[in-house]
Amino acid sequence: MEIIVRALVVFFFLWVVTRVVGRASLSEVTTFELLIYVTMGDLVQQSVTQQDYSLTSAFLAVGMFALLTIGLSYSSWRWPRLRPLIRGTPVMVMRSGALLTDVMRSQRLATDDLMAAAREQGIRRLTDVDVAVLETDGKISFFEVQNDGGGEVDDSGAAEGASTRE
Repeated sequence: MEIIVRALVVFFFLWVVTRVVGRASLSEVTTFELLIYVTMGDLVQQSVTQQDYSLTSAFLAVGMFALLTIGLSYSSWRWPRLRPLIRGTPVMVMRSGALLTDVMRSQRLATDDLMAAAREQGIRRLTDVDVAVLETDGKISFFEVQNDGGGEVDDSGAAEGASTRE
């Protein structure tokens, strides 16, 4: 029973840590951070099982983590009002082509990281972006400014200067 309680406490501690660390930090993990997370996993295992290497302890600890993960997922689906608490909410970091620096600062998102994410999606200049949203998983969605082709539309629906065949 003690392993179940320990697993419960550690699970929620890790959930809080991932929420505090922030989504921008979790979107891409460096090699060093991966090693830190693996080390944290080992420390968590030791704190949950207290060096009890029996199969029963392993099944109880992993089973408890799995049940809690399923429970959070079900709660997020069943009670939509809990979803922002459990998963977070997307945050707009750019509006009308302008950086929202206060929001970026609160999310610990550097302009260089925003520019790198834009380049990865084939966007050359941030001035081409109308809206950028930091998603709950740490990825950034970009919505480009819509060009109407530069021609004006007359009442018939044909673009000005376009040739029509009769």
